[in-house]
Amino acid sequence: MDIETQAAGIGALAEPIRRALYEYVVAQGEPVGREQAAAAVDLPGHKAIFHLDRLVEEGLLEVEFRRLSGKSGPGAGRPSKLYRRSEREWSVSLPARRYDLVGRILAAGVDRARREQVELDDALDDAATAEGVSVGDDARPSSLPDVLTHLGYEPRSEDEVLVLANCPFDALAQDHTDLVCGLNRSFVQGVADGLGRKDVEACLAPQQGHCCVKIRPRRADRGGA
Repeated sequence: MDIETQAAGIGALAEPIRRALYEYVVAQGEPVGREQAAAAVDLPGHKAIFHLDRLVEEGLLEVEFRRLSGKSGPGAGRPSKLYRRSEREWSVSLPARRYDLVGRILAAGVDRARREQVELDDALDDAATAEGVSVGDDARPSSLPDVLTHLGYEPRSEDEVLVLANCPFDALAQDHTDLVCGLNRSFVQGVADGLGRKDVEACLAPQQGHCCVKIRPRRADRGGA
């Protein structure tokens, strides 16, 4: 999800009644109906359904229809509208952070190293590259700067170099610089490769206040068109 969608969804919880309804629904073991939720927060039913449906619109809750009596067939009555937590995950961070992404890369690399008995460094590098290629391939025909923007890198063009002003893995990179920066470089290169950008290479070029990776024209292409 883009930041506008995420911010709008989480912003819906700023309203106290809406937040109370959400907290009640997600705390239950089963989907709940309007009357149950309304009673829990001491709210008239018609007001509860307004706020519950707003939470559905924003993607925070989901709806299902089920007969609470367990009966079926004629005379069983209409199914009840029930609310439950959405399966969508929410996370807003400014500047953008993607610890889920680096976590997925690390897990894939460790898993491969154990399963195939290969060197951990090689497995992690391959996992980062593969993840990047997958992201780039899925994003075609988008441009490389657009994809990196979506990932939170804040790319800026300086002459022939694409400078990444933000590191999505900042806290981890500060504590485990060599490991995370190496994975970062491999991931960014994978994104470029997945987009078919064989004319560029991701390089480690640490700069204060920026991501450690910059993207330059491949050496053989420098000086060309």
